[in-house]
Amino acid sequence: MGIAVNEWGSATDPILMLVHGGADFSRTFDAFAPLLADAGWRVVAWDHRGHGDSDHTHLYSFDADLRDAVRVFETVAGHDPVAVLGHSKGGAIMTSLADAQPFRFKAFVNLDGIPYRRPGPDLAEHQRAEALGTELAGWLAHRRRTADGVRKPGTIEELARRRGTMNPRLSTEWLEYLVTVGARHDDDGWRWKLDPSMRMGGFGPWRPEWALFRMAGLAIPFLGVLVGAEEPMGWGTRPRHVEQWMPRHGRLEYFEDLGHFIHIEQPQMVADMVLEFLGDPA
Repeated sequence: MGIAVNEWGSATDPILMLVHGGADFSRTFDAFAPLLADAGWRVVAWDHRGHGDSDHTHLYSFDADLRDAVRVFETVAGHDPVAVLGHSKGGAIMTSLADAQPFRFKAFVNLDGIPYRRPGPDLAEHQRAEALGTELAGWLAHRRRTADGVRKPGTIEELARRRGTMNPRLSTEWLEYLVTVGARHDDDGWRWKLDPSMRMGGFGPWRPEWALFRMAGLAIPFLGVLVGAEEPMGWGTRPRHVEQWMPRHGRLEYFEDLGHFIHIEQPQMVADMVLEFLGDPA
């Protein structure tokens, strides 16, 4: 399958990977990425499978996204370590990758991608097997229901309004712009490119809070960013939920009055914070 990649900046500059969240795509970084590129980074972002301009497939899972990420890292950087920023689901995916393959990371910024749902003990092996069977059965039932699904068409304004129910803090102008880069124009109107069979989480025994256990063991420079404004796509995580899980080389920033898409609400502020944390690209 094909993975679509977008880049900003000079091909000879040090690499900074940007990883988008669920139901998103790499062009949502269009206002944010140039600020990082102007500071001397080669900014690279890709559309996850089934998202944006990447191919649709029969398989969607957290592990599949991890394998795709490794392929992009190897294609762009080989085995050289790079700076990484992940937003939302992208932050959770990169937390797992940084825990498993820390040699790929120079530093890691997690933008509101630290899920918390009262973490408990990990599952025993026999419970994992039972969970997998249940999840697979649910996934196959979902695939049968959505196999021939087609996204509802509409005008740019209509698609922007639909997206606005999930992103109520973003401006109408920005949402309409996203339609032009995240949807395709068919004969009967615009349709989001997101695979209509997509289901958040894919299949397999995975719990959002498991990312906390992996975050605690990270041995690379880490910046975690949390927000306080409630909105549909946010996790609702607060500093008190995660402080005990912060890695030894970690730093946590909290913004009470900003929302889940903090890098779109305040791109310059977030870029300055990220650039200060990462230091001189050279």
